[in-house]
Amino acid sequence: MTALPVAGRAHVRRAAFRLIRDDRRAVALMVLLNALAAIAGLAGPWLLGRIIDTVTGGHASVGVVDRLALAVLLCTVLQILLARSALAVGYRFGERTAARIRERFLDRALALPASVVERVPAGDLAARGTGDVGTVASTLRDAIPEVLIAAVQALFVLVAVFLLDPLLGVVALLGLSAIPVATRWYLRRARTAYLEEGAAGSVLADELASTIAGTRTVEALGLRDRRTAVADEAIHRARDTRLRTLFLRSVLFPAVDVSYVVPVVAVLLVGGALYIDGALTLGAVAACALYLRQLAVPLDAILIWLEQLQSSGASFARVEGLEAIPPGVVTGRSAPAGDRIEVRGVRYAYEGGRDVLHGVSLTVRPGERLALVGPSGAGKSTLGRLLTGVDRPRTGSLTVGGVEISRLPPGLLRRQVVLVTQEHHVFRDAVRDNLTLAAPDATDDDLLSALAVVGADWAAELPDGLDTRLGGDGFALDGAQAQQLALARVVLADPHTVVLDEATALLDPTTARDVERALAAVLHDRTVIAIAHRLQTAHDADRVAVMDGGRLVELGTHDDLVAAGGTYADLWRTWHG
Repeated sequence: MTALPVAGRAHVRRAAFRLIRDDRRAVALMVLLNALAAIAGLAGPWLLGRIIDTVTGGHASVGVVDRLALAVLLCTVLQILLARSALAVGYRFGERTAARIRERFLDRALALPASVVERVPAGDLAARGTGDVGTVASTLRDAIPEVLIAAVQALFVLVAVFLLDPLLGVVALLGLSAIPVATRWYLRRARTAYLEEGAAGSVLADELASTIAGTRTVEALGLRDRRTAVADEAIHRARDTRLRTLFLRSVLFPAVDVSYVVPVVAVLLVGGALYIDGALTLGAVAACALYLRQLAVPLDAILIWLEQLQSSGASFARVEGLEAIPPGVVTGRSAPAGDRIEVRGVRYAYEGGRDVLHGVSLTVRPGERLALVGPSGAGKSTLGRLLTGVDRPRTGSLTVGGVEISRLPPGLLRRQVVLVTQEHHVFRDAVRDNLTLAAPDATDDDLLSALAVVGADWAAELPDGLDTRLGGDGFALDGAQAQQLALARVVLADPHTVVLDEATALLDPTTARDVERALAAVLHDRTVIAIAHRLQTAHDADRVAVMDGGRLVELGTHDDLVAAGGTYADLWRTWHG
């Protein structure tokens, strides 16, 4: 399995600009309020310089100083109000933008081809949908407004120093020159380091998820030591990548902290010399020093958030990486002409492996109930995946109504063929919402009818009926009930062909047979392809296709195949003991 792709820098920049463009009014208002707040903040040091010059000039009065002090107070209050308003606008912008990112990520994840989802590590997609999306959302909510405010303040402070005295402005810039050097050193290494940290986190999440999901298998096969070693390796890699980003921060922050002091000292020395020569007033020197001390606050905010921005930038690249995956090769424009399924000379190999299907040819007639049987590893499930468009054959063709199955758009494909496997998912939502996934326009009567068809009598006893929440703190379904819920979705979807891949494996024999009979009654005019080890399903089918070693070795009715004394007859005798 390979990890999902990561978006490049250019793509991330375009995506970021698109998010800003989608809410440009809020961004413009945020910039305006920040600019006004920064201007109000600049008044304080300038007024303090005026006070100093007034006092040292020897012509000060208490009234003048009081008025200047009151102006400082008013400007400070105004700055606080404007800054808080800008922050509120920024937070609202961040929440709206974070919601757009979550919705877009979910849409992209749901649009991914099933073959892609199954081949990538489960932890990678989960880590992107939880940790990475959460990191980007928190950055948009917190970092972006604060960084924008800090950037505007820093710019205005430097402009104010230059206006007071251009020479001191140049001295201040020279004193700050170490900051861009340290920042450049950090940025050249940070993106790669944070991407590696995110990838290591995905691997760790996948290892933990797969180990937990396969706990019984691990215990049964005595693989505890092997799985522990794999998990330890993933943990060590995650730790090493985390230490790498920590090292980068431990170099950047001390270098920047030292750089704050240098321009203040330089301005005081040069400004003092200019004051002694009479070229500059003491108030101007004090104002410049105060401005540079004030500059430390916005620069601190920027550089503290710089680490978060690098982390969230890497997370954003991982989130946007899903857009690099095409939703599937869809070139068929015409709708299928009929329900007939044709399989011709199909060969298929999983990535990096040998062929598991070898020249399979088969015709499934509309309305037929076909059973696919054979020993484990014979290729039954693989053929089922090809029949439902999950995978594409390496050579050969699979068509429905004359149109290649794998080239049908997803919406049209699911109206033609639906795959139901042993694996099922219950969403943490109401029963109604779990069912209307298959039929959004279905009424409550339709939902109850579908549940009744698959024998889900438990639905009538739910405390809140169709509004009962499932999973989590809600009503817990056992394996059989969850499978019945999945089968009810099939009834609601109402496709013309249903591929059942051991879909009743978790039901007890009696319940399974009742469900199969109910499905057969409802889908009597539909095509049903049942992949099963329970040969009673084959006994009831119109025809039986026998797979062995990736080949179709027998095809016929149950009675004919038993009489032929071949592979199916051996399976039948074995199944009956």
